Amino acid sequence: MSFLPKSRKARTRLLLFSVIAPVVVVAIGLALWGMRGSISLFYTPSQAAAAKPRPGQSIQLGGLVTTGSVVKHPDGLVEFNVQDRISADHVVFQGTLPDLFREGQGIVAEGTYRGDGVFVASRVLAKHDEKYMPKEVADALKKQGDWRGDGQAPASPGYGVGKGGPT
Repeated sequence: MSFLPKSRKARTRLLLFSVIAPVVVVAIGLALWGMRGSISLFYTPSQAAAAKPRPGQSIQLGGLVTTGSVVKHPDGLVEFNVQDRISADHVVFQGTLPDLFREGQGIVAEGTYRGDGVFVASRVLAKHDEKYMPKEVADALKKQGDWRGDGQAPASPGYGVGKGGPT
């Protein structure tokens, strides 16, 4: 008993499929393997707390800069907290902040968490005018009921202490 079809045309199609399918699978696998370092997930502080990204995993952390949390050191190190309605995360950044960075504004910080829970930003992006906020940040804030529509900080200051830093 043979597993091959009796028709010559069907056997040709089966042979063609059996050659092309592994090539396509390998090509997709190589493409995904090549992009593994460029994938960056977006989280708000409360989503990051729930997801618990591993230390060193590249992510984007977005939210509002907590009023009164920005500390600039003489060596260029900047510390601040990023918050959403539920929690806040302590962020450290070495470098020059965008001109539009300020307390109460929406930002997206790209970087990784350290083992102690502090977010080390390699890049900080600030909104570019009074009406704009990155879509991911706006959607996350709307979902949590924290959207003000004008980029203002939330009215209620009762945010818990985030990973590794005071609010």
